[in-house]
Amino acid sequence: MSSLGKTYKEGEIVVRQGEVGDCLFAIQEGKLEVVKEHKGRPEVRIAILDKGDIFGEMAIFEQQVRSATVRALTEARVLTVDKRTFIRRVQEDPTLAFNLVRMMSHRIRSMSDQAGEKRNRGDRRKTRDRRQKNDRRVD
Repeated sequence: MSSLGKTYKEGEIVVRQGEVGDCLFAIQEGKLEVVKEHKGRPEVRIAILDKGDIFGEMAIFEQQVRSATVRALTEARVLTVDKRTFIRRVQEDPTLAFNLVRMMSHRIRSMSDQAGEKRNRGDRRKTRDRRQKNDRRVD
C-alpha cells in the first residue's frame, strides 16, 4: 500500500455513528462496511465500500454527527480530506464537486429504491395476511 493515508486493520473503526465529523474520506485500498446502529437492536449493514469510494462527505456540508459507523472489512488505506482542502481542490477542479454530487445522487436514488422495495414487501405481506384471515373466516 502507498504511503498516503492511514491504514486500518480488519475490524477497526474509521468513523463512529454519533461522532461529530469535519472531513470526508477516500478509500485508497481495501474494503469497508457501513453499518447503522439502533438502540436495543443489532446493527444493520447498509453498504460495502471499495477502493475509489468516498464516504463521510455530509460532514463537509453540514456540522452534524456521523449518521453511520464505517469499519474496515479488510486491511484498508483511507485518505482523510478536511473541509479546507476539499474547498481548495474544488476551486482548482470544479468537476470534483460535480462528481461528488453525482455520487450523492446515486446513493439517494439507491436508498429510495431500497425503501420502495421494503414498502412493497410490507404491502404484499399485509395483503397476504388479510387473505389468510379472510380464508379462515370462510372455513
